[in-house]
Amino acid sequence: MIFDQPQESSVTRPLPPEYVIDPDGSVVLRICFNWSCARRQTMTFTPDDMALLKRHLALCPGTSLHDRLQHVRIAIWQMELLAQKYQPLLANDRAINDFEAGLEGRMDCVDNASNTTNFLHILRDIGELAGWTVSPPKVRSRLNLTTVHWTAVMIDTETGHPWSIDSWFRPNGHLPMVMPLPSWIAKKKGWEAPFERLNSTPRSINELCDRPPNDHAGPVGLSLR
Repeated sequence: MIFDQPQESSVTRPLPPEYVIDPDGSVVLRICFNWSCARRQTMTFTPDDMALLKRHLALCPGTSLHDRLQHVRIAIWQMELLAQKYQPLLANDRAINDFEAGLEGRMDCVDNASNTTNFLHILRDIGELAGWTVSPPKVRSRLNLTTVHWTAVMIDTETGHPWSIDSWFRPNGHLPMVMPLPSWIAKKKGWEAPFERLNSTPRSINELCDRPPNDHAGPVGLSLR
């Protein structure tokens, strides 16, 4: 189920979260796209959608920092796919902004930070954000119109350290990049050392998450490709 909201002007910073979790387990939420949240829609993730999300997340139950980060990456990936299920235009989104100008469904960093922050709040409220709290989005190079960039942020409750969850570097429906927020502010790259393992894209969740040698969740688990 999807509802177009009245066309709004673009914004210069991410929108605040907007969602409702119904007693039946469904989630009504706003997503935005077309760069700087120029287009906004309300859609419903059904109880079956949310139950499937939880089953996917159960494939990565570890409590190490690595696994908790992968748990969040899996969740954002799956929620982006759910949004795309109800708004197929989101499949037009490309990594960064270089090849999507003029395409319906494109997303810049404001769209991505808005949607990811919304997703994180939902995950917190359904009990799937153990060990994390959600922080408002953060910005770097704010005064430079060509390099300004926003990211969603969560804070490790054990250490108090903030982490960036940045979906902009990959198309919609892919695993986001994660790294310590100070490294993100310093413009480090998530696909380079020392963060490349945190941001891997293996064949399955079984390879993404650390598992004890005697823990078997099937031959390949949920495919990432």
